[in-house]
Amino acid sequence: MAEVAPPAPAPEPTKDIAEERAAVPAPEESKAMTVVDDAEKAAATGGSHERDALLTTVATEKRISLIKAWEENEKAKADNKSVERYKIPAFQMSPRLTETFAHRAAKKLADIASWENSKVAEIKKYQEYLERKKAEQVEKLMNGVAKVHRAAEEKRAATEARRGEEVVKAEEAAAKYRAKGEPPKKLLFG
Repeated sequence: MAEVAPPAPAPEPTKDIAEERAAVPAPEESKAMTVVDDAEKAAATGGSHERDALLTTVATEKRISLIKAWEENEKAKADNKSVERYKIPAFQMSPRLTETFAHRAAKKLADIASWENSKVAEIKKYQEYLERKKAEQVEKLMNGVAKVHRAAEEKRAATEARRGEEVVKAEEAAAKYRAKGEPPKKLLFG
């Protein structure tokens, strides 16, 4: 078996290469470099809260830019679909065709608005119907409550009348017993 020699260590860069690297101008500072520098300054000062806040803003800006890019992409897709639907390449479209597409789009939008208005009218009509039904049911309930109150008043009046009659009867009996001078045969407590 042959012995494998260990790889030779990489030669150290000479001063010429180091000088060449130093001679190459640094790229212009961009926003990202500024953000990194700010983050480094915050880390150097020990401001972890500042760093966290800065990283949060960077993440938010990144998210917003991604959303904007997505929105633009979706708009382009929609434009492309409208052109593909009629199988006419965009570069061959004449102003007349563009007007035709605009007319068709306006007609579709008008149709959609008309449909929406009719559905809203149906919903309002149904809502009015439900409100009428609700009013009828509330009226029925209120009539029922009034009947209960009326019946309660009648029962109260009948009870008061009976009680009045019993009081009058008791007073007459007491007067009769007083006139005779006899005690009643039935005593309350005995």
